[in-house]
Amino acid sequence: MNQEEKSKNEPRLFREYKEKVLPKLVKKLGYKNIHEAPRLEKIVVNVGFGEAIGNPKLLDVVMDDLAIITGQRPTKRRAKRSVSNFKLRTGMPVGCKVTLRAKRMYEFYDRLVNTAIPRIRDFRGLSRDSFDGRGNYNFGVTEQAIFPEIDYDKIKTVFGMDFAIVTTAKNDEEARIFLTEFGFPFKRE
Repeated sequence: MNQEEKSKNEPRLFREYKEKVLPKLVKKLGYKNIHEAPRLEKIVVNVGFGEAIGNPKLLDVVMDDLAIITGQRPTKRRAKRSVSNFKLRTGMPVGCKVTLRAKRMYEFYDRLVNTAIPRIRDFRGLSRDSFDGRGNYNFGVTEQAIFPEIDYDKIKTVFGMDFAIVTTAKNDEEARIFLTEFGFPFKRE
């Protein structure tokens, strides 16, 4: 496979990162080597679904919707300890998660940033303060209907999702600069 065929198979955002964002980051942050520049490592999508305790079949519906959204089958997350007030026992399924890397990660990031997030009602940008201290960004949405892959008429149950965008940045400021250059919709200052 020659270089042209490889670049056709790459996701659009990955090519944009290599051609436009990477040179800007190297110049802006003063790196000597392009491999020092921050990049996306993985995106983790997590759904905590407490209603699965009373009706375990609903978790399968949630997993199917999450598979449609991410393009990858989620894994079930089970309770680590029992909580009698919630009728929860150790080992009961209470949610699911997907870890996206490489091509699927860039394709999902593209759909998330350019299609799904702008469809959030009264959207004015995401907070600049949701970094974890190590250059990773976390946020959540309250319903899956913002994704165009989900048919609104076929939704059986509404659920929210948490997203963790993991970068190779050394600190929050580097990650903020990287994500801003990469088109992430932060609130305007």
